[in-house]
Amino acid sequence: MTLQIHSSWEKPLQTEFESFYFRELTTFLTMEYQNHSCYPAENFIFNAFEHCHYHQVKIVLLGQDPYHGAGQAHGLSFSVPDGIKHPPSLVNVFKEVEHDLGIPYPTSGNLERWAKQGVLLLNASLSVREGEAGSHQKKGWETLTDAVIQKLSENKEGLVFLLWGGFAKQKAKFIDPKKHLILTARHPSPLSANRGYWFGNKHFSQCNRYLKTNGKTPIDW
Repeated sequence: MTLQIHSSWEKPLQTEFESFYFRELTTFLTMEYQNHSCYPAENFIFNAFEHCHYHQVKIVLLGQDPYHGAGQAHGLSFSVPDGIKHPPSLVNVFKEVEHDLGIPYPTSGNLERWAKQGVLLLNASLSVREGEAGSHQKKGWETLTDAVIQKLSENKEGLVFLLWGGFAKQKAKFIDPKKHLILTARHPSPLSANRGYWFGNKHFSQCNRYLKTNGKTPIDW
């Protein structure tokens, strides 16, 4: 597997890429992609870092692992390429944006437009085997992505971390709440969202108010 990541991330993550666990992860992924259908395509694995450069990060939106159906995953959490049917979780995300900010429900589920404004759409695991949710967990991805969260917390100020669902909320331990805003809610998947605090969380307007307070340009959601 070839490491394709924007140059702005190379120095902050250099020690991770040179580590033993990352070499083991690379070996595992090479075998997985050779012997199974895996998502996203290899050249999209680090897409979140390609579209949101290190110096641009304003918001970190954490997912668990990529969509495991054909054509859905392209390296950005919750996002799908243009022309792909919106998964249920993404539908609920867009409904909350509409409710919170009055922005009409979009045609495309491609969130590259968010990433390019400074939203790091980061999954905890950056790959998955087709039809097997969580199949690439505990292989090293979480060590890398936990390090990303921690380094952003340590080296930057005034970021927003969106932690939706129990899995994402566990990552709060890597974030300094004195330096950053942490917003939590239920996961937007229908089973979780319909049980309580998802709809009406107003995270998108809260993000923008916080960014403005810290002298940053708000996100055009």
